Amino acid sequence: MATKDNDGKRATLKVRHHEKPNSPARRAFIVLAGTSAGATLLGGLSACGSSDTPAAAVTPPVVQDPIWGTSGAATQIIASLQRITQSMFPSNDFVVTQYGAQPCQVVAATNPYTGASSLTSPGSMQTNAVGSFDSRPAFLAAIQACNASGGGRVVVPSGTWYCAGPIVLLSNVNFHLSANCTIYFSPNPADYAKDGPVNCGANGNLFYSRWQANDCLNYGAPVYARSQTNIGLTGEDSTSVLNGQAMTPFAGSGNTSTCWWTYKGSNGAYGCADSSTPSQAYSNPNNADLKSVAPGISDALYALLTSLTTPWQQDQNYLPALSEAGVPIAQRIFGIGHYLRPCMVEFIGCTNVLMENYRTNNTPFWQHHPTDCKNVVIRGVTVDSIGPNNDGFDPDACNNVLCDGVIFNTGDDCIAIKSGKDLDTQYGPAQDHVIQNCTMNSGHGGITLGSEMGGGVQNVYARNLQMLNQNWATNPLNIAIRIKTNMNRGGFVKNFYVDSVTLPNGVSLKGNGYGSALLSGSPINKTVPLGVATATAASPSAAQGGLITFDCDYQPANDAIRTRPAVIENVNISNVQVSDVTLNGVTASCFQAIVAQGPVAFDYNGPSPAPAAPPISNVTISNCNLGTAVCAGPASPTTPGPIYAYNVNEISLDNVVIGSTTYNTTVVDIR
Repeated sequence: MATKDNDGKRATLKVRHHEKPNSPARRAFIVLAGTSAGATLLGGLSACGSSDTPAAAVTPPVVQDPIWGTSGAATQIIASLQRITQSMFPSNDFVVTQYGAQPCQVVAATNPYTGASSLTSPGSMQTNAVGSFDSRPAFLAAIQACNASGGGRVVVPSGTWYCAGPIVLLSNVNFHLSANCTIYFSPNPADYAKDGPVNCGANGNLFYSRWQANDCLNYGAPVYARSQTNIGLTGEDSTSVLNGQAMTPFAGSGNTSTCWWTYKGSNGAYGCADSSTPSQAYSNPNNADLKSVAPGISDALYALLTSLTTPWQQDQNYLPALSEAGVPIAQRIFGIGHYLRPCMVEFIGCTNVLMENYRTNNTPFWQHHPTDCKNVVIRGVTVDSIGPNNDGFDPDACNNVLCDGVIFNTGDDCIAIKSGKDLDTQYGPAQDHVIQNCTMNSGHGGITLGSEMGGGVQNVYARNLQMLNQNWATNPLNIAIRIKTNMNRGGFVKNFYVDSVTLPNGVSLKGNGYGSALLSGSPINKTVPLGVATATAASPSAAQGGLITFDCDYQPANDAIRTRPAVIENVNISNVQVSDVTLNGVTASCFQAIVAQGPVAFDYNGPSPAPAAPPISNVTISNCNLGTAVCAGPASPTTPGPIYAYNVNEISLDNVVIGSTTYNTTVVDIR
């Protein structure tokens, strides 16, 4: 890692501290920042004054913030979504008890799983009684009646209710949970494959779905909609609860009983004993050889997709392989006999979507997953499930999105913006998103772009985020602001703005990389200490312990095809304020403050010629106090410093405080 001297040449020092404000490099930074922060928007302003106007009469121009000002990019997105409220539905109520719904009894439940890997998730200490009345037919009948009448609100009264299968929303319907209302969803996967729109034989009647950004036919989400307009999922407050019961066993007993989370396949967690336990990571005999499902597949592609490092027999690898082989979505059949968990709330191809004022508990997979949706608002939701892959909000290839006032407590990334994976990029980029006034507690990443972003991510604006990291001593937030992709997931990030983030308890003080998910022979390896980059080898702490991370080498060995380098440019992060904590005798805010891992040319495994691996470029980080990094430096080939950089061109630091040092410099590491 180096910095640029005033003449643009690489400096011999690792960083140059306390650069004078009037130095040429400082002036260049101001020009760069001004250009990247919205020159196009400012260019539309009329000129102020003219040559024949008296100097005393000239009114100073009013300079608007190009992002958050009255006509700024983010403000325009917010304004365009003002009509996405509960008032967009007709004022007609359809109460589910009028269609036969009956409340259920609730009994105490205990965590059958032992060991630290099987954490008890909020809401899992109660379950519906055996033999509970299934109110799902009544829910669906009320939804049908509401839709047929022109729309309105389907109301679930206060109380506890059991639902054995997906609640499928229709246009102009607001499905509303009253205060002190909990719906307990069946924990049995078979209930989510019994009456979907596509008959897939022994696999069940399935739903069009998207699993980790790959399209397929699969179990329906507990709350689901496809190709609908004007849909709402709302409640009164955090006492309006959707409980997916994903930790509740549906088979077996004791420590090896089976629940949705068993399907993750983590040995020793939630009933997964070892690699023979059926899961997404187990060798599934139901997966046919790729040559039989894709007869025209080339020998070269077949060889890559059947690599031993990404065993194609596992469901988690088989679906991406089907995408890369060009198998039509209608022939990518999972469901019964397979182990891909559905999201809790999944809306596909919908327009005008409102999610507001309720709580999610114990979700099978990602908690909210709108895909290819336009005009999406999630507001006032409490996202509260800490199971495996329990991301909070994963808008996937969506356009025009507002996430406002959401509280996150998750088992994975709090927010992760996505846009397809492998060849499933037909919906284009994720674009025009505003994230504001949110609170993040535990999770892997506070705000994340990726990792599945093959269609690209652009125009994302975030502000006023409190990453409280309340469980910092036992289950800390891994990373605050995170971009992650690799040579498979590709895509691009353009125009990502983050402002005003507070972390009173920092992030994890322990660094971590990807271990076995790194590629043999790559310059990104473990031959140097974690967090070090040298001329020949590098070991990023990209999985955990960074406050701001750019990771273009995310778990490269876990993807069979690596032909699409990502482009990361025009990222602007400002006013991040981080405080230290003391744990095990160490006082710090993070392991490393900034981790910037650019694309790695070595990873490419496609035909010649290989494409360029463009460095991370045009990034500005300004007016931040990032606290004290465990890796205080000074950096050397054997000692990590507070900043890691590999294949980076111009990360400009302006008034960035890390420990006792203020950085006004440009970080460069050209490979």
